[in-house]
Amino acid sequence: MAVRPLFTPASALSNKFGPRIGTLSIHRDDSVVPHETETPALLAASSRGIIPHLSRDHLHISHAIQHIQLPFESFINRNPPVPTLVDGLHPLHTFLGYSPDRHLLTMTLRDPSDGRRMPPNGNESVSAHCTRGVRKVTASAWNSWVHKCRPDIVVALSDTPFTPPPHSQKRLTKSIERSIAWVSSMLRVPAVSPDANPGTASRPKYILLHLAGGANLDARTEFAERLTDPIEHRDAVELAPFNTLDDGIAGYVFDLLPLRSAIAAESRPTVDEADLAGGLLRVSDRQRSTPNFSARLSEMLQASLQVLPPEKPRVLNSPASPHEVLRLVRDVGVDLVDSFWAQRAADMGIALDFRFPLPNPAVLSPSTFSTPRRQDGKMDLGHNLFAQIYVHDHVRLASSFLDGLSASQSKEISSDPVCECGACSPLSPSSRIPHSTVDTQAWQDSMCPTSPDKMQPPFTRAYVHHLLHTHEMSAHALLAMHNISVFSAFLAGIRSVLARDDPEADFAREVSRFEETYDEELGLWDEAEVMWLKVERARGKGRLAREGNKQIQSTIGPGADI
Repeated sequence: MAVRPLFTPASALSNKFGPRIGTLSIHRDDSVVPHETETPALLAASSRGIIPHLSRDHLHISHAIQHIQLPFESFINRNPPVPTLVDGLHPLHTFLGYSPDRHLLTMTLRDPSDGRRMPPNGNESVSAHCTRGVRKVTASAWNSWVHKCRPDIVVALSDTPFTPPPHSQKRLTKSIERSIAWVSSMLRVPAVSPDANPGTASRPKYILLHLAGGANLDARTEFAERLTDPIEHRDAVELAPFNTLDDGIAGYVFDLLPLRSAIAAESRPTVDEADLAGGLLRVSDRQRSTPNFSARLSEMLQASLQVLPPEKPRVLNSPASPHEVLRLVRDVGVDLVDSFWAQRAADMGIALDFRFPLPNPAVLSPSTFSTPRRQDGKMDLGHNLFAQIYVHDHVRLASSFLDGLSASQSKEISSDPVCECGACSPLSPSSRIPHSTVDTQAWQDSMCPTSPDKMQPPFTRAYVHHLLHTHEMSAHALLAMHNISVFSAFLAGIRSVLARDDPEADFAREVSRFEETYDEELGLWDEAEVMWLKVERARGKGRLAREGNKQIQSTIGPGADI
């Protein structure tokens, strides 16, 4: 007997591997109607429980954000973790300010985008990184926190090595044994006291599992086969009504960061963490996707999925580019995609500007695809707004999308989609706090552009460029909202192609067009990283002295001499 299905494919799955669309359905105890999401869908990355750079107000106007991944390691600096002290039906939503009606929370221990080296895991515990250093988390502690926090989806503990690759066969065997033991402990019905709250003794409704085995195909296959083996008789009572461990698993997780590191270690040394700009950069910032890397990743994921049922959702963490996402959707089949790559671009001052599928060349508007090009003729995936070329660029952030105001005022039918983010389609607030009679009169004037919920002009590249160079936090807030919206539109484009009459052939053709059009080497990221680090290092103590030295070295001379 298996758990209630988390994923329903749109059509019968004739192949274990290949592009697919469907619906994720979350059934909650306090709701009759399930929360449904069309797939492939976006999984927003969070840090310390919040979407980086976004306030609650930003979050509530960002319609692209529905599924959110919460690394719990941020909270384990205290014992017990603070979120476990919150009561109610939705403790995590209440504590972190998410809406139970709109947001679905996936709770995981480790941040899948954090590739820092960690002390080795033990037989009974996993190493996690909190604000006060490394902590050891046991399976029993994790299960207890999960039962108290009651997330919509939980990721079971898995023994993923974050020590330098390659890893020996003995280490991979340990990883398999520990991961099997930890997921078994989560599937067991917990023993509770008679006066406990109703439902406390139930298992988590939706459990996702990282498929272990590292970069070794045989090890990955062995782990999957262990999940489908019949449960031993001695464990049958505690694991009832499941016949196999896989019966209790709702879906599978693929963390690409350690896999990509293992592949890269075969040909070159691993990234030295001393080269990561004093902690400003991450290991993932230096990783790039290639067709060969994607082929290797596809081979590994297929080895894990070969013996597992195809109708369970597959979650993809830390893809290195949209190209990699497309190839894994095509060759493996992916249902939920982590948006960390797009959010990290916002950290570096990049406004994403790309589309999938590419429009027909015959209907392209003159303003579409104005992103810079590389020497090989391929277009960048966005704009590095730290660059000086945007000082007087007074247009919306993305040329391949319309802004809300232009779309509402246009009398012509355009094939360009509308970017609905708070940067490209801002609305005046529905309510305000007047501070004077002038404010009151302006607010009540129906012809005033600040009327409630009225579409406003988009924020421009020049404005965000100014904000970036003056260290304004709102720059990254605007970019984060925009990039998440663009990445969500990218996944919506995948769904639209897969809904056609001949989805596999059309999708393969559109993927080839995308690869031929957009730069996968991410030269734009390298340029933005240099400029971003330069501005970041100019912040804080000593900034005035550094600026003074720069001015002395210029042709103008120091300010005191002018």
